[in-house]
Amino acid sequence: MLDAQTRVLLDTNIFISYLLSTNAERVVVKVIQAAVLGDYQLLWMEDLLNEVMRTVQTKPALQQRIPVDALNTFIQVLRTFAEAIESITEPIPTLTRDPKDDYLLAYALVGQADYLVTEDNDLLVLRQVDNVKIINLAKFWGLLSA
Repeated sequence: MLDAQTRVLLDTNIFISYLLSTNAERVVVKVIQAAVLGDYQLLWMEDLLNEVMRTVQTKPALQQRIPVDALNTFIQVLRTFAEAIESITEPIPTLTRDPKDDYLLAYALVGQADYLVTEDNDLLVLRQVDNVKIINLAKFWGLLSA
């Protein structure tokens, strides 16, 4: 059972999926709506938002489907209700089998996240690091809607 005190970091792939969604009944839309409603505490950091922007701006298929104004509006709204994690300035240790995922896990730890929600198998294989449970979107929705 999750509540408003549950701290959650969503991976870039979850945000991209949300931005691509045209169906309000999709789980990813319900998960983001639950954050807006305060059903859990969504966490964010500049590095993550920069990755979302970079991913959309560098992939032509995403550029065609996600308008720049929709992306900017989403990020502005996210900043109004989600809790920011301070930037990590020290080197981030290697914790995963894909080094470009290490920053996400480091921020989840620094931000004292209860959950890191991702569809990335390089992270999901870890299952849990310290107190951070690493789960996919469907499992998170199951916990959230229970």
